[in-house]
Amino acid sequence: MRITDDRYTRDRLRLDLALRLIRHEARTRTIRSWTGLTDDRIRKLYRSYVADAGRRDVRRRRGKSPRQCAWFMKNAAIRREAAGLATLLCVLGLLRREAGAAPGAVEQLRWGERFCEAYETFLSLNRQPQISFEHACHLLRSLEKQNEICLDDCEGCGSLLVVLRYAERPQVCEFCASTRPPARPGLSVGDC
Repeated sequence: MRITDDRYTRDRLRLDLALRLIRHEARTRTIRSWTGLTDDRIRKLYRSYVADAGRRDVRRRRGKSPRQCAWFMKNAAIRREAAGLATLLCVLGLLRREAGAAPGAVEQLRWGERFCEAYETFLSLNRQPQISFEHACHLLRSLEKQNEICLDDCEGCGSLLVVLRYAERPQVCEFCASTRPPARPGLSVGDC
């Protein structure tokens, strides 16, 4: 038997995706739900391929995954990053809004690979990103549900905005807001 036989594709994809998620410092629960591997197998992968290989820059995250959507509205830099990441997720077709048939195991693993590619592209576009891998997962899930946050368009340039669903929405993105000329003191909009 060869390693390239079809029957090994799913197992190879699982292990490759798990290692990729470990390098992105995903939590064990996320890795388990995306790959179907056991907690013990994930720990052994980390020990064998990361810790014993001398990679001290990859940490194991503990605790619960992020769950607060308001975190994406914390400051202008995070709002900008969230909008950029949401745009990547839309362009790559990762944002699934309609509930269809459940994807098969191999399709789910391939989807996980595409998500990792989107996140790696996001990392390459931002020098010091504040959005971690787990926050990126939470952003995707929240945008799919649209309970607390959703997407809107900037009136200035047409780019995507991530906004709180029931709050007052900004009319323009962070870039358009920073490039608009400031209002002159003492004049109201009707005076112009």
